[in-house]
Order: sequence, then structure tokens, then C-alpha cells
Amino acid sequence: MQTDIDPRSLIGRKAFDRNGTKIGTVDEVYLDDATGVPEWAAVRTGLFSRDAFVPLEPSELVDDTLRVPFERSLIKDAPDFGVGRHLSPEQELQLYHHYGLDVSLPSDFTFQADFGRLAKGEQNEE
Repeated sequence: MQTDIDPRSLIGRKAFDRNGTKIGTVDEVYLDDATGVPEWAAVRTGLFSRDAFVPLEPSELVDDTLRVPFERSLIKDAPDFGVGRHLSPEQELQLYHHYGLDVSLPSDFTFQADFGRLAKGEQNEE
């Protein structure tokens, strides 16, 4: 995905799976703490359902929509960590594993710091 996009501009966009089936609406965007690059989106999957985390790296913006290259069923089965707070390193690794994405960690990496901070929209400012 384009890395120079303002993450707040993703909020409210419709998200679709690899087959063009609507998943839901982007509710929140999570940034990598080290790079500030948008890394995950929380997509509200329905009126009374939860947000599902989707990876932004293999996703694309097409005609003002987020196209996620995974099946809707896989997305809806993603681990549920709640929204509005940091993803822990362990949670983020679970998401990478769930989507079958490769993550390379430096040999000196430790699980002491949180990453995956929430990109604050105007309505969420503290």
C-alpha cells in the first residue's frame, strides 16, 4: 500500500475482500511505532459485530476503497484484540501468523515495548 497516505484519510472508507465482497468500514488505523507507517486497519464488520484487524501492507486503495487481498471468512476469523489501544508485539505476531504473512525480526528483538500505536483521528484526540 502507498506509505505516504495520511492514515486519518483511511478512516470511514469501505473495505472489500479479494473477491470484491464488502467487509465493512475502516474504523481505526494503527501505525508502526518505529516507522510511523500505517500497518493495520481495524474494520467494523457490521452494525453489531466487532472490528477485524487487516494488514495494510498487501492491501491497496482502489477508487476510494480499501481492497484487502484475503477472503472475507479469513478476515472475520482474525484474532479479536479490541480496538483503541496498542497492539502488543505478541498480538501483532498473532495477526501476521493468522494472515500467513512473513515477519522478519532482528536477532536482538525483545518483547519489551508496545508497537502498533493507534493513529488518532480528530474525533479521537486526547
